[in-house]
Amino acid sequence: MTYRQPITECVEKHLQHYLDDLKDTPPSDIYQMVLAVVEKPMLEIVMRHAKDNQSLAAQYLGINRNTLHKKLIEHKLIK
Repeated sequence: MTYRQPITECVEKHLQHYLDDLKDTPPSDIYQMVLAVVEKPMLEIVMRHAKDNQSLAAQYLGINRNTLHKKLIEHKLIK
């Protein structure tokens, strides 16, 4: 038996509901939509956990600090 992470189950469930709700309307930009709704809260939580230390938050996320900085600006979490 494979253990499934609760976040995976949550994303699958809600994405399936989204697709079911569309009925005959073809979906578009699902990838960007999911990233947009997941990425911002993830960044907010990790930044809080890192006490707004971008270098530490980037390390936690496994991304480059410059990439994190760019994403924080994109999501209007910093100026």
